[in-house]
Amino acid sequence: MAECILIGIAGGTGSGKTTLADRLVQSFGADEVSILRHDNYYRRHNELSYEERCKLNYDHPNAFDTELLCEHIQKLKRGESVAMPLYDYAAHNRSDQTVVVHPAPVLVLEGILIFAEQRLCELMDIRIFVDTDADVRILRRIARDVRERGRSLESVITQYLTTVKPMHDQFVEPSKRRADIIIPEGGKNPVALEMLIERVRKHLNE
Repeated sequence: MAECILIGIAGGTGSGKTTLADRLVQSFGADEVSILRHDNYYRRHNELSYEERCKLNYDHPNAFDTELLCEHIQKLKRGESVAMPLYDYAAHNRSDQTVVVHPAPVLVLEGILIFAEQRLCELMDIRIFVDTDADVRILRRIARDVRERGRSLESVITQYLTTVKPMHDQFVEPSKRRADIIIPEGGKNPVALEMLIERVRKHLNE
């Protein structure tokens, strides 16, 4: 197997980074590209009640178990499989279920705050930031959270104003400076997607 490279795909909420990551993975076989999702590495908070968990700031870097994520990346780069945790958005807590992620020549890590962590950036070989207009991003987030995660419109807007936007301005937007490539509109940018696919194909053929 070719030496493993890690591609980090970051961007604000609703930017299209997940779509870009998914389309990249779908363009290759499971034995060629594996994916890790930053959202699955939210810290477990069994010690808190549901009401207390609802009040946590999930848009700050400290909300994530970065130590576990770094450990999993290092294991995958060594050729070892890992049990990626799953996050339950309805319960606001890490699920007891996991998904096995197998090593592959290309590993994709997607998430809003992955470039805000120097430890993660040092493990990445390619850093891509998906840049999308803020109005488009909030509309996408509202539609997703209400439709897919069972949130009320009021709760989504309140969360956006109290934590999502302030944390985006403090951590996400500045982290764009760490990107090697900035892509407008993410998965809806076919030219950028094709360039990324070609870069991955080149690595696989080396």
